[in-house]
Amino acid sequence: MTTTNNINDSSTANQSDKTIVLDEPIKRGDSLIEKITIRKPKAGELRGVSLVDLGNISVVALQQVLPRISTPILTSQDVANLDPADLLEIGAEVASFLVKKADRMVFRKS
Repeated sequence: MTTTNNINDSSTANQSDKTIVLDEPIKRGDSLIEKITIRKPKAGELRGVSLVDLGNISVVALQQVLPRISTPILTSQDVANLDPADLLEIGAEVASFLVKKADRMVFRKS
């Protein structure tokens, strides 16, 4: 029974991860980053950042938070070099993490 609960808990955690395919890949050395996975941050990962700024998709706030929650890890310079459309999509996903699950479900239904 405990194993089933652990499996359900981990699958729920993975459901909150969001993978975003970039319109304009990030060039880092000889490689290209074409997609980024972001996960829902814990409260400690939001330290030093205004939640209002993050909800308003502030570039400065995203530069602070994205390195803490992205795979591959984005640097603040990577964030500064993102295509604006990619930045907006990533920022909207991060902002959606700030809303309670029940409220996200209501928003998606409308």
